Amino acid sequence: MCYSAEVWAGFRDYEREFGAELSIRRYAALFWQKNADGGWQKIPKAMRASFRHPRGPEEMGLAKLVAEGDRTRADQLRKEITEQSERLADAQVVLDSPRPTKKAANEARIATNKVQAAQRALRVLERKTLEPNDARIYPGSYAPVLIAHEGRRILVPMRYQCRMPGWTEAVERKYPGSYNARRDRLEASWGRLFGHQHGVIVADAVYENVWRHAAEGRELVPGEAPENVVLEFRPEPRQYMMIACLWSCTKGRAGEQDLYSFAAITDDPPPEVAAAGHDRFVIQIKPENLDAWLQPDPTNLSAQYAILDDRPRPYYEHRLAA
Repeated sequence: MCYSAEVWAGFRDYEREFGAELSIRRYAALFWQKNADGGWQKIPKAMRASFRHPRGPEEMGLAKLVAEGDRTRADQLRKEITEQSERLADAQVVLDSPRPTKKAANEARIATNKVQAAQRALRVLERKTLEPNDARIYPGSYAPVLIAHEGRRILVPMRYQCRMPGWTEAVERKYPGSYNARRDRLEASWGRLFGHQHGVIVADAVYENVWRHAAEGRELVPGEAPENVVLEFRPEPRQYMMIACLWSCTKGRAGEQDLYSFAAITDDPPPEVAAAGHDRFVIQIKPENLDAWLQPDPTNLSAQYAILDDRPRPYYEHRLAA
């Protein structure tokens, strides 16, 4: 599976490299919706920051939506810090009394953790410079996805966790792994999208959860409990990865925006990834196959499988993620 990825979040990169057109309408809908529903933090900072220097009135409109969302989020975090600081102070009064309680100790611990988390989030929000982690996506967060529409390459923001056609939110909760699509299940489980709605995300690195002992190429020693670590994989020589995806659009109910969502396609891992302890890996698309992938012929699935099999074969270096 692809637990996380460091994606190209800035739309200008897609314009330069792929001649992609920005879907102004979809970006505006996402920014408005996430500001309204409290999910602003699910849009990576680097994705929002790409609108710092707008060109033209449409991009200026997006920049204003980003500024409004950042202000709303900052206000929420400051409110959280104030409320949890008061909660901590109340608990501390009990802890300093002649009869401190376990409840007060627990309240103090929870409040302290929440204050620290909100302070960290506020520092990230207010930081002017970008860092690599600002472009990280996780299941449930949003990323730019390159798709084709009427023969043009279009950049659309989508959620990284695919809501399959016909699914409701309740059904989706039963399948939390729908952010990855197995190559050997593309027709059986993903047939309504495979051959119909293809896209790519562009990433510089991917991240996977593995057991430490597996990453170190050894067995557990007697009495040792398995320990999870996160590994960062980057191609060598350095190059960007065009990761094959399937995407879906779920029409919103009255008053709601449509939900665009996607899944990355995975397959058996290259030997060096398997040796590092992981049993799945994303599939890359070669640049010369991009348009054929984005505009599939549903009557010729063998051609799509051929594109997935004709993948780049760099060596994937790994290290413990920071």
